[in-house]
Amino acid sequence: MAQEYPLPRFHFQVDWGGAKISFTEVTGLVMEREKIEYRHSDSKDFNKIAMPGLVKNNNITLKRGKFERDFDYNAWLNQIANERVQNRRDVTIRLLNEKHQPIAAWSATRCFPVKVTAPDLKSDANEAAIETLEIAHEGLTLMKV
Repeated sequence: MAQEYPLPRFHFQVDWGGAKISFTEVTGLVMEREKIEYRHSDSKDFNKIAMPGLVKNNNITLKRGKFERDFDYNAWLNQIANERVQNRRDVTIRLLNEKHQPIAAWSATRCFPVKVTAPDLKSDANEAAIETLEIAHEGLTLMKV
């Protein structure tokens, strides 16, 4: 029987509303449901019962190097500023194997940017300039691939 290992996390792809964009880091792929606690007034038990509540959507953070004449994040942030429905994008994050095939995939629906962070600037640094985009979404699902 072949030995199985956990998947490495460094080989992934982000599909950005039709365009595939390279990122150095993706965080915030969290699926969470709030808990509702309840105890009715004539209960003989001295504890609360728990029920599943609404889904809580955390923001997704995407990081990548800053490139010359690349203002897509800021343009998207400006486009969405006064609109409630248009210019939202679906984002799919795929974890890939060594053959570049998707092994796991997450789909975030109706995303819009909430924060763009410019790279930190430091005169004695020897690193790439990394830009950060934080997006909100209306639902994250683990897709079957």
